[in-house]
Amino acid sequence: MTALTGLDLLGLTLAAVAAGLVNALAGGGSLISFPALTAVGLAPLLANVTNTVALFPGYLGATLAQRQQLAGQGRRLRQLLPVAGLGGGLGGLLLLHTDSQLFDQLVPWLILSGSLLLAIQGRVRAWVVARTQRHGRSPSERWAGLPVFLAAVYGGYFGAGLSVIVLAVLAMVLDDDLTRLNALKQAIAFVTNLAAAVLFLYSGQVSWPAAIVMTGGALAGGALGGRLAGRIDPDALRTLVVSVGVVVALLYFRR
Repeated sequence: MTALTGLDLLGLTLAAVAAGLVNALAGGGSLISFPALTAVGLAPLLANVTNTVALFPGYLGATLAQRQQLAGQGRRLRQLLPVAGLGGGLGGLLLLHTDSQLFDQLVPWLILSGSLLLAIQGRVRAWVVARTQRHGRSPSERWAGLPVFLAAVYGGYFGAGLSVIVLAVLAMVLDDDLTRLNALKQAIAFVTNLAAAVLFLYSGQVSWPAAIVMTGGALAGGALGGRLAGRIDPDALRTLVVSVGVVVALLYFRR
């Protein structure tokens, strides 16, 4: 495993602060933190595992911040969170059993997919708003299980763009307002990443020095993002992150 210098750890801390801030304001923080981990010499598979372990506490913070919007959604949580946990665990298991050379080849495609999902987030949100304004049918949580499971498998395997997928899935099958669906999405994303992270803890594939400093950085960035909400244009930030993701993917393709 690559030995990290003090300068490496400082750079990873700053990258995690940026990732936590971006996740709080626009989403897509993994498109910053994952390339930072590979830039200091971690193999892509090791970097991906470490990134999940380091950033998953941020999803808990986001969920707690929106806990009021989860009131009255107990039935949905009981039905969907176990499904998300199973999917996240399966995705993590698939990752650990992926050949490292194969994962290296998949990395640019995964980054591009995450960038694309982030790029269309605005359109997905607009579609969600339009759909949740319709009424006349009762919620159908029973139809959400399978697509949430599939989204969680993706999230456990890589994760960038998971929130966009889950929000779209929920809007397809549930009649509710965007605020409540967004809170439910946060809880599902947290459980998905928690299941994968717990599995990764015992995998021997975590760079603990990196994970520890990045966890602190991500939490600090999330708190900062909460304070800056309303002062920074999330669309402009999202465009910047997507641009960075595309450039990073192209660099991986060249490599």
